[in-house]
Amino acid sequence: MFTTAPAPNFTQTRLPNDLFAAINALKQELNAVILAHYYQDSEIQDIADFIGDSLELARKAANTSADVIVFAGVHFMAETAKILNPDKLVLLPDLNAGCSLADSCPPEAFAAFKAERPGHLVISYINCTAAIKAMSDIICTSSNAVKIVNQIPKNQPIIFGPDRNLGRYVMEQTGRNMEIWQGACIVHENFSEKKIVQLKIENPEAEIIAHPECEPPVLRHANYIGSTTALLKYSQASSSQAFIVATEAGIIHQMQKQAPHKRFIPAPSTNNNCACNECPHMRLNTLEKLYLSLKNQTPEITMPLDIQLAALQPIQRMLEMS
Repeated sequence: MFTTAPAPNFTQTRLPNDLFAAINALKQELNAVILAHYYQDSEIQDIADFIGDSLELARKAANTSADVIVFAGVHFMAETAKILNPDKLVLLPDLNAGCSLADSCPPEAFAAFKAERPGHLVISYINCTAAIKAMSDIICTSSNAVKIVNQIPKNQPIIFGPDRNLGRYVMEQTGRNMEIWQGACIVHENFSEKKIVQLKIENPEAEIIAHPECEPPVLRHANYIGSTTALLKYSQASSSQAFIVATEAGIIHQMQKQAPHKRFIPAPSTNNNCACNECPHMRLNTLEKLYLSLKNQTPEITMPLDIQLAALQPIQRMLEMS
């Protein structure tokens, strides 16, 4: 994790009564753009200039004319924006907004894993740190992973990381054997197959739609499997009027906005005592922190130049191959 400034301090800045108006005024003043992931709180989604999944947001970051990028997401996403915009100010409202999947792939351990498999092409899911991206040949997202792997020559051995569930799904879809790093997302691993089946019994008209980061027992019940954006589009296009949604529950805000006549049911987790279908890291960002980040122009995302340059190449390859 690379940064150069502390997180905004709520005690040092008086918050305005109308945060939406204040944020919009600062955006105009700074020529700033707010990029938000679908898993953010609904009020952040509503004020963002662009909402999307990792692939869409990478494209927006690569093409923005803004001088300041506020990334309402998690740390690896803001890092990606900085890699694509080395001369721009990239802000993350809360520096503690990390990622359990990125954390499950320490750079030193991944470097050893790679060294033990010489001659392998490294394809890394974008949900990883800049250091892992710098060790990779191509970055992918859940939207384009199958498409990218299908473009690799059949005789080329592949390392895929860090998500084992996405890697397993890509292997099934492409017929390719890959060496998979055994990382996972805490949200997508916590969905309960038993409770989802019970929900389906209670709502027989509902389709189950799931992200490929989910565990195989959940995926085998899914009527449709796809990236966050693909799930959103499917929920609009399908004739079904109800959906059990097995991904982070933040996406339901957009699903409901775009299809208000339909019903969306968040898939339950194995834990009855927490909202485990919500990412605790994503939800660290708030409208107040977003305002303070713009107001104070901190905390800024930075990284060593060698990491930045090395990580840029595999991201560019992804954008070209997508």
